[in-house]
Amino acid sequence: MIKQELIKSSLDFIENSEENYIKQENAISETTVGMKIFEDPIFAFGDAGDEYFTRLKDPAIIGSHFKLPKEWLPQAKTVISYFLPFTETVKKGNSQERIWPSQEWLHGRYEGQMLLNKLSVYLQTKLINAGYLSISPSLDQSFWSKRKLNEGLVNIDNDDKNLLSFTSNWSERHVAFVCGLGTFGLSKGLITSKGMAGRFGSIVTELQLSPNGREYQGIYEYCSECGACIKQCPVNAISYEKGKDHHICCEFVDEIKKKYKPRYGCGKCQVSVPCESCIPI
Repeated sequence: MIKQELIKSSLDFIENSEENYIKQENAISETTVGMKIFEDPIFAFGDAGDEYFTRLKDPAIIGSHFKLPKEWLPQAKTVISYFLPFTETVKKGNSQERIWPSQEWLHGRYEGQMLLNKLSVYLQTKLINAGYLSISPSLDQSFWSKRKLNEGLVNIDNDDKNLLSFTSNWSERHVAFVCGLGTFGLSKGLITSKGMAGRFGSIVTELQLSPNGREYQGIYEYCSECGACIKQCPVNAISYEKGKDHHICCEFVDEIKKKYKPRYGCGKCQVSVPCESCIPI
């Protein structure tokens, strides 16, 4: 199995999936019926033994609770990271609504994530059927995030509970950075060749694939520091001095969850900004 085969099968999966289009029975309103969620995904392949993964255990980045690829799968050789960019319809819809997320964005964040999960399961199954042990960490039962920590489902021996409450033991954005998909922006989103408005996924596999390498040096190299995301944030959670304040952001997202349950998401810092759909000049 080669990269091109995996990429092509993924492109076909997304393009031909009925779930990449909002159905009548799921639509928030008539205006979103038939709306396409994702454009073609882009991929990056990383070495499971890359020292940058080990760096993510630094408390200043994620912390010791971050699980290395080989901690998820001892035989791991490759980490496959992918980004599914939202369509112009999803992005434009969220640009037109100033404070609350648009109907288009709510669909993209909720139904879009479900489709992304199915792509991850599809790729994992395809690799396993080809004879290569593989795992999608974010979908595994041992994955935990802020929500599980707050609910007392995870016991962590670490003094900095404040930091831990906004991290997980596998970060799709940080993994994408290590694999070569892009660098971070002021809003803490990841800027790829197709921008930052979209969703990330990954697979850890024992299949040996050549790594892409990183075309950048710094973690914020693609960010122009223009400050557009600061102006876009409806609750002033982003600043030049401190970057993104996760407390303020999460409190607002919790409000959104209550208002639009079961859907949620904000994404204002990902639209109407130079890095929305490309690497800014």
